[in-house]
Amino acid sequence: MTTVKDYIATHDDRLNFYTHAITNAHGQNHPEVFAVRGQYIRLRTAVNSDLSLDENFAELRQTTHDYAIPNDVCPVFKATYHMLATADKLNASA
Repeated sequence: MTTVKDYIATHDDRLNFYTHAITNAHGQNHPEVFAVRGQYIRLRTAVNSDLSLDENFAELRQTTHDYAIPNDVCPVFKATYHMLATADKLNASA
């Protein structure tokens, strides 16, 4: 079974790139992506430090409205939210 730590480690390069990319592409219309970027950086730090991730994912759920994808976004935005939601589910099932 894949753990949230394994999942984040496997997808870190992509999530790091994507969370940065969506700030450039969608930040003007969706300013919450700046918070998502910061929250992902904190999440990655927490994973690497073996800290509890519950608070990180609670913040992400609040910021993203439970990973709701707006109608006017690109596939990278969608993929970012899907990957974060998957990591959240893995954390919840741990």
